[in-house]
Amino acid sequence: MSGEYRGRGFGRGRFQSWKRGRGGGSFSGKWRERGHRPDLSKTTGKHASEQTSPSLLIQSTLDQSIPYKGWKLYLSEVYSDRSPFIEKIQAFENFFTRRIDLYDKDEIERKGSILVDFKELTEDNEIAKLTSNITNELRDAPEKTLACMGLAIHQVLTKDLEKHAAELQAQEGLSRDGETMVHVPHIHARIYNYEPLTQLKNVRANYYGKYVALRGTVVRVSNIKPLCTKMAFLCAACGEVQSFSLPDGKYNLPTKCPVPVCRGKSFTALPSSPLTVTMDWQSIKIQELMSDDQREAGRIPRTIECELVHDLVDSCVPGDTVTITGVVKVSNAEEGSRNKNDKCMFLLYIEANSVSNSKGQKPKASEEGCKPGTLLEFSLKDLYAIQEIQAEENLFKLIVNSLCPVIFGHELVKAGLALALFGGSQKYADDKNRIPIRGDPHVLVVGDPGLGKSQMLQAVCNVAPRGVYVCGNTTTTSGLTVTLSKDSSSGDFALEAGALVLGDQGICGIDEFDKMGNQHQALLEAMEQQSISLAKAGMVCSLPARTSIIAAANPVGGHYNKAKTVSENLKMGSALLSRFDLVFILLDTPNEDHDHLLSEHVIAIRAGKQRTVSSATVARLNSQDSNTSVLEVVSEKPLSERLKARARLELREQATKEDAEDIVEIMKYR
Repeated sequence: MSGEYRGRGFGRGRFQSWKRGRGGGSFSGKWRERGHRPDLSKTTGKHASEQTSPSLLIQSTLDQSIPYKGWKLYLSEVYSDRSPFIEKIQAFENFFTRRIDLYDKDEIERKGSILVDFKELTEDNEIAKLTSNITNELRDAPEKTLACMGLAIHQVLTKDLEKHAAELQAQEGLSRDGETMVHVPHIHARIYNYEPLTQLKNVRANYYGKYVALRGTVVRVSNIKPLCTKMAFLCAACGEVQSFSLPDGKYNLPTKCPVPVCRGKSFTALPSSPLTVTMDWQSIKIQELMSDDQREAGRIPRTIECELVHDLVDSCVPGDTVTITGVVKVSNAEEGSRNKNDKCMFLLYIEANSVSNSKGQKPKASEEGCKPGTLLEFSLKDLYAIQEIQAEENLFKLIVNSLCPVIFGHELVKAGLALALFGGSQKYADDKNRIPIRGDPHVLVVGDPGLGKSQMLQAVCNVAPRGVYVCGNTTTTSGLTVTLSKDSSSGDFALEAGALVLGDQGICGIDEFDKMGNQHQALLEAMEQQSISLAKAGMVCSLPARTSIIAAANPVGGHYNKAKTVSENLKMGSALLSRFDLVFILLDTPNEDHDHLLSEHVIAIRAGKQRTVSSATVARLNSQDSNTSVLEVVSEKPLSERLKARARLELREQATKEDAEDIVEIMKYR
């Protein structure tokens, strides 16, 4: 058996049987790649590193005099038994040791990170005894606290690998008089479930260097780039190569040569040197989420930049709702400015530590073994509630009456909107060419003013797991589709998603649809092909827009004219109108009984009462008047999709005869 062994899985650590004084030179290049240079005070010349004895090259992250292996990877301070970090590291090490069987060690070493639940940290009694207040320490000194966590899990994995290596050596009958050397990569501790959440408006100068948790919507994602953290420099005088740290990736030159007798001041960067260390880097912009009571008059939503590194890149796409925890840092806003009298201005940004994607989370097909799709997490309480709702006798009626209960009546429209919420399934016309057929239904609600169209539209967008609401009279073509913007720092073009892209695999509600004007042409491709094509500034791409469009419009002139067609009442082209699967027409016809029930409903809502009108009365009223009519635009294809949505609404895999009767009743109702 060779000197290098494989651990418990594919690439589970690396270790070698090594004796002090023998073969030490084979590890010198390895530790030099990590940027740890031996003491060259007694040597001179270009080949000084080759004349150093192997024993001096063991000043590495696995220094035998330091009990914590990997100390120099995480902490810049010199190790001391009286260091204030020793107690924290011991507490975190015991915390991870008790849970080592719950972690996937192969996954931790492959990704270079470990997920740590903040609630488990605060509830651990041993950590509470050894540390005064873990919440305050993480908030006020996040970098040192996270470094101690990373070093603790690094120590646990190293001991586990050494134990596993000793077992393998015993099985193979190899000598154990040498020292086993293992290699564990740098492990990042990722904190999730951190509380409390900080509002974006409160992140100001006093939060610099603090650990915060923010929640918002991703509106822009940059390309992934390599960020250099350590650069190798060649001295022009003596030829010595040194590794120089670049904090936050900012380029800087060394001030002197590491060789004491050399007075060289000129250095050349070596990007291809093994001493140069790079990592994946990505920038995203998140926009704050605000409820109706949190909105401030006359203020646009705030945004902030977040930097993702290592395994966090590609963890979200535009439109996702994410919770980001990280450290608040600053960057110089006046870099490259020619005016020397400018103020020293800084911009706040978040150096992300963890990203929790709550909406639109897409697992990779190669890793999870499933197709990409919207992944929602349900608690046990949620699953019991869903099971209890499914057991209802008339589930479809319950869901229809639960959708926007503030608006009286319009059960037929609410039924169509409920079917649009559950949607259909995407099919392919030809298995050989994989030509997709749209499965998401589009609904258009046309009617006289004051009938509650906008309220129902907003209710659908709020109920949907991923919903975007826009108003047509203030929307541009770029705001609907995609905007091509130029990054001021890097000069690269970045795509900012519009409403249709943000609503991918969700709902996009467009109010005042009749007042959009020229923006109708931008919807044709998105409504049929479920994608948006872009060809600007030398960039040609296609973005997914798999969304159900629910639009509300008023007729031309204020009231619907029955003598004209729907296209004439809306001044809408037949190409766009044909893409809507359901078109509801709401008419405000005089009806004394209906108006009386409507006034009672409004008074009851103001008084705080519930259920003032019986279902039988509403059903009888709907059968007597003709305030709502449905126009079926496309007959055969949407019928099967709405049938699937009707079965999916009750969590069934097969459609029944009753489902087909409900769909036919919606389509034929006049």
